[in-house]
Amino acid sequence: MRLNSIVTMIVMFLFFIAATAASAAASADNGLLTKKSKYSTSETLDRLEAALKEKGIAVALRWNHSAQGAKVNIPLRPTELLLFGNPKLGTQFFTSQQTAGIDLPLKALAWEDEKGQVWLSYNDPFYIASRHGIKDRDEVAKKMSDVLNNLTATATGN
Repeated sequence: MRLNSIVTMIVMFLFFIAATAASAAASADNGLLTKKSKYSTSETLDRLEAALKEKGIAVALRWNHSAQGAKVNIPLRPTELLLFGNPKLGTQFFTSQQTAGIDLPLKALAWEDEKGQVWLSYNDPFYIASRHGIKDRDEVAKKMSDVLNNLTATATGN
């Protein structure tokens, strides 16, 4: 093989690798964190709600998407949402950028996939900070992230 052909093949291979990596990063970088749960959707949120209350974190709303869908004859696998927050942390995001209020209080979604596996999804606080251009609250985002990681581990049994 000629040197030009080898170089061309290497360049094409590297381009393919870079394009594949960029595509994977773009799809994974939506700020959504998801954990597999050992429990039903309702039990997962029951466990999360109990853990939140134990830590003194306010629960604002629990919304059952499946039940709401059933009311209008739209079947949906088990899907429930919990809205919760801690003003001591969340308000610090607002003092940097009030638009963070569209993403706070935080939400956690317990949902069952087509195979019957239950998952718990929530927004990454670092992603919320980035989305709103908050650059001066890394300690707050870290604390929120650590607390969420622990609480969701308790809720999912992981």
